[in-house]
Amino acid sequence: MKTAEVLIQMLLDAGVSRVYGVSGDSLNAFTDGIRTNEGIEWIHVRHEEVGAFAAGADAHLTDQLAVCAGSCGPGNLHLINGLFDCYRSRVPVLAIAAQIPSIELGNNYFQETHPEILYKECSDYCALVSEPDQLPRVLATAIRTAIVKRTVAVVVIPGTIMASDCSQKPLAITVEDNTYSMTPHREWLQRAADALNDAKKVTILGGAGCKGAHEELIATAEKLKAPTVFAFRGKEFIEYDNPYDVGMTGLLGFSSGYHAIMGSDVLLMLGTDFPYRQFYPEKATVIQVDIRGEQIGRRTHVEIGLIGDVKSTLRALLPLLTDKANRNHLDKALAHYVKTRIDLDSFATGKEGTSPVRPEFVVSTISEVAAEDAVFTCDVGTEVIWTARYLKVNGKRRILGSFNHGSMANAMPQAIGAQAAFPGRQVISFSGDGGIAMLLGDLLTLNQMELPVKVVVFNNGALGFVEVEMKSSGYVTFSTDLKNPSFAKVAEAMGMFGVRVERPEQLRPALQAALSHKGPALIEVLTHRLELSMPPTITLEEAKGFSLYMLRTVMNGRGDELIDLAKTNLFH
Repeated sequence: MKTAEVLIQMLLDAGVSRVYGVSGDSLNAFTDGIRTNEGIEWIHVRHEEVGAFAAGADAHLTDQLAVCAGSCGPGNLHLINGLFDCYRSRVPVLAIAAQIPSIELGNNYFQETHPEILYKECSDYCALVSEPDQLPRVLATAIRTAIVKRTVAVVVIPGTIMASDCSQKPLAITVEDNTYSMTPHREWLQRAADALNDAKKVTILGGAGCKGAHEELIATAEKLKAPTVFAFRGKEFIEYDNPYDVGMTGLLGFSSGYHAIMGSDVLLMLGTDFPYRQFYPEKATVIQVDIRGEQIGRRTHVEIGLIGDVKSTLRALLPLLTDKANRNHLDKALAHYVKTRIDLDSFATGKEGTSPVRPEFVVSTISEVAAEDAVFTCDVGTEVIWTARYLKVNGKRRILGSFNHGSMANAMPQAIGAQAAFPGRQVISFSGDGGIAMLLGDLLTLNQMELPVKVVVFNNGALGFVEVEMKSSGYVTFSTDLKNPSFAKVAEAMGMFGVRVERPEQLRPALQAALSHKGPALIEVLTHRLELSMPPTITLEEAKGFSLYMLRTVMNGRGDELIDLAKTNLFH
């Protein structure tokens, strides 16, 4: 067998059915092998970064190994940002980084780079195949590492070796997934139970580690009479069917979640590595449950650390907990949440004939008309805020984003991977005008690969979140203006269904037309630029920053911005 054939057979044996990438001469033996093999599909993207993002989304939703590939030099270097996102999101992804002819290595040959060095920071395994018979063992190690650790593995293969004969047979991977349960020692469980039973005001903060533990989470909140707060990555697993939900905390969150945490005397953290230290209580006892022990105590001081998965840990902890009768802390937090939710929902309105459209109204309307099991991807920026606050989850919907890496332009590429993995499922991308423009060329991929993704573009003519950050630090906004085309017309020119929404009453008909369209569609919505979303707490320095911004704006002859801000009444 050719080395490329061994590679493809081992991918097939590992359950891989798709490879995302851009063709190139150093990949020719590999892509030709895919061409002649019906069991594996080449997803032809226009930019390798898109391929890496797409592979990450595929792995995230399927919980199986996904693969992306790039040709030598610039080709595989383009993978790196998407792979960083995969690495920080902990999804099993294998990257095939093709290399220049092996005989030319070390002589500054055309397109020569050293991926085995460059990718070390965003992978847990990265190795160069220097001769054909080395491939099976290297590839097997890479695949096992990616699956077991839920991480990125990179195999660097010169194109000449890929086309050479390999005398070794494909190796069995012998690992299917990394799902396992882990329960803390009984002594530590009892310590946690004692602290929780003695506490008067317990609050739960949950994250992505609560996946699959919804029943146990609700039972724990019931026994402890504890309000539950979630970090954004925990929204899809915690918020739905939860009578103890009081919302989200953090920069994207709202005051009810923030105050429920700050008012507690014991904070129970479940499967979250929530990074913002200013949102942790200073005096409360903190108990943290995490299957990755190295994360315990990384963000705030933790008195009791329980190494285990959330589901198994809560199952073991529940019999040790006393059923509390006092609901004062819970009822206060729930009342605060009701008031906060009313305030938030008051902004998700659309007055007929007005323009532009409130982004809150866009997301809340999409939430109403989208399928029950739709997959949503959202760009980093204000789209994340509106998704966090106005998209309703139900245990079936999924939300993907660059939540740890924080990269622009992730939503549409991730939608490609989601749709390729689930052809019959509704996939909706919430893309900012800055994000969609950054990797605009891969709208062509939707049409070429016949992926019926629905791309919603929030067109406010600005890098909106960057402007908020500038203003909060006292800077006059600079170089954030975006001179955009009509993205709907761009989509039409690419052969897609495109529609432009300028007024609220146009939104629902446009969405219904796009969602019923069998192919890819783009819905461009002109949204408010001056929509400022305030976090649940503001520091003195941030308040000073906004005041300084206002003064500098007037001094620079841009006082009309302040008048517009007052007129729109959008500062909330």
